[in-house]
Amino acid sequence: MTTLSTVARTTLLASVVLGLSACNNADTTKNAPEAVAKTAEAAPVVIYTNADEEAQQAMKNALDKNGLKGAYLMQGFGTSELGGKLVAEGKAIEADVVTISTYYLESLQKQKSMFAPLGFAVETLSPVPDYYAPILGNCGALFVNTEVLKADGLKAPTSIEELADPVYAGHISVPDITGSSTSWLMTQAMIAAKGEEAGAAVIRQIEKNAGAHLEKSGSAPLKKIRAGEVAVGFGLRHQAVADKAKGLPVDYVDPKEGNFTLYEAAAVVDKGDKTNPNARKVVETIVKFGRTELLTYYPVALYKGETVTADNKPAHPASFSEPLTVELLQKQSCMKIIGHSRQCRQIHIHNKRTKCT
Repeated sequence: MTTLSTVARTTLLASVVLGLSACNNADTTKNAPEAVAKTAEAAPVVIYTNADEEAQQAMKNALDKNGLKGAYLMQGFGTSELGGKLVAEGKAIEADVVTISTYYLESLQKQKSMFAPLGFAVETLSPVPDYYAPILGNCGALFVNTEVLKADGLKAPTSIEELADPVYAGHISVPDITGSSTSWLMTQAMIAAKGEEAGAAVIRQIEKNAGAHLEKSGSAPLKKIRAGEVAVGFGLRHQAVADKAKGLPVDYVDPKEGNFTLYEAAAVVDKGDKTNPNARKVVETIVKFGRTELLTYYPVALYKGETVTADNKPAHPASFSEPLTVELLQKQSCMKIIGHSRQCRQIHIHNKRTKCT
């Protein structure tokens, strides 16, 4: 889950987010999706993705080993930067395939009918629309540096709300919702527990306590935990689980408010008769052959038959009470900044403006 762009942050503050290689031969391709168009007959599939480096490499491995090496170009973006391009450019975007948070895909499909049916079945644990296939999930949690915690004379928190206590001032690092979609996992947990205005007030106090350690990158808090710069942070649970397994002085805490999860998925941009003939095969290949590796980095089961270790099962799994949309993210971003729900109006994606009066 990469960070939100500077462009999007500027738009957020003005309008609260934007109208928000292995050998390739016959043996390795015989089980790959059929009917890949010859590269001489089709331009490379352009893939725009918000995925982290590990996920990008896993997708490349799946494509390269299963008949599509040299048949695609992949470019990474921040979540909101890519979302902004999709909103602004619509079907005229250069990308043939996009991977991004599902709330962006669903909002764009509702507003612009932007994505084509995939044309193949996906055996997901939960129903999904026919125009995208999930590729990974990110679950939120607290984490601590056990050595720094002891040295600073602090107790490990058991809830997100505890981070608002002045005792943690200067000792915590969290992501900023205006810079990282990872922060939405923390914000949603607080709003679910305390309501919009009270939850937003808690988040503002937590960010005040973070001070200079309020980060625009979702992965930055854990990096500061690893470096011993802070005692407590919030971010992606699986990263802290992995660090603990490596013997680092890092531990994870499943907050009482709940472990919320965001999902990323792949979709084909519907360009009519100009749709790249290999675009659907790219998505199918990523799902069919990339999930095993992706699951090692992002241990959230998405498809039937997938399992994860006990350490990667959160103690307090939680679901969002309403469908996630770009509009909801923008509303809650506005809530965090302004503090009053009646002052935060929904954004109209088509004109990319939010009014906070």
